[in-house]
Amino acid sequence: MTIHLRADRAVFRFSGPDAHKLLNDVVTGHMPTEPGTAAWWALLSPQGKVLAEGLAGWQEDALWVDVHQSVADDFFKRMKMYRLRANAVIDDLRETHRVGYGVEPAPQFVSHLDRLGAIEMGYRIIAPVEATADWVGDDRDYQAARIAAGIPQLGPDFGANEAFAHDLGMDILDGIDFEKGCYVGQEVVSRMKHRGTARRRPVVVSSTDAPAGTSVIAGGRDAGSVGRSVDGKAVAILRLDRITDPSAVTIADQPVSVTLPTWATYVFGESSVDE
Repeated sequence: MTIHLRADRAVFRFSGPDAHKLLNDVVTGHMPTEPGTAAWWALLSPQGKVLAEGLAGWQEDALWVDVHQSVADDFFKRMKMYRLRANAVIDDLRETHRVGYGVEPAPQFVSHLDRLGAIEMGYRIIAPVEATADWVGDDRDYQAARIAAGIPQLGPDFGANEAFAHDLGMDILDGIDFEKGCYVGQEVVSRMKHRGTARRRPVVVSSTDAPAGTSVIAGGRDAGSVGRSVDGKAVAILRLDRITDPSAVTIADQPVSVTLPTWATYVFGESSVDE
């Protein structure tokens, strides 16, 4: 089986009697308690902005979490602070383990189905560094698959403290547990849900090779910025209300095509209730 290395991901393992409660009380998603499927989650600032996001899967009596390398130090620091007196151990596995992507599970390693709502993204695979020598050394296949599905990701598409969880579609793709109690940033998430104040949403952009961060222009106005481009496609988090004519959108003065992800419950031209 072919496994593609996702070199920009950092691995942490949470173990101990209070490990599940620690994560479940801090991040947006509902933490799993059995092997199989990983949960999408985000660590938010008190103002509701995404500071880190990734998957968490249960295996070998621990939660295995991955985040983008650019926010790994901050994530580790914050989680140690939130741990306080909890009976939990947080292992930083950045030097010893790697994250990979495969279309099939790898039972010899830590392996979880990567499913966001109804969208299945293959399998997240975590293995010791010495076991990854025969992995394909790039994640282009994974990036192409997630872009086609309209899944934005911190690092390739936006930076820390730039987006709300709703901007990523986490409320639609099961990245937020609306039934559990409080977590960091929960008040903002709840307010956006009940007031319908999400103005920006993921959109798939085609016919572009513009660098990540390039502005997307609609009707002469900046509607947001494009993320990493692979094979001419990228995910952009855009102001829906500014996309009144999807055929008249440009990036760097070049026309592009914009489409909604198959899982979207929103439409172009939509305005939030507070506008």
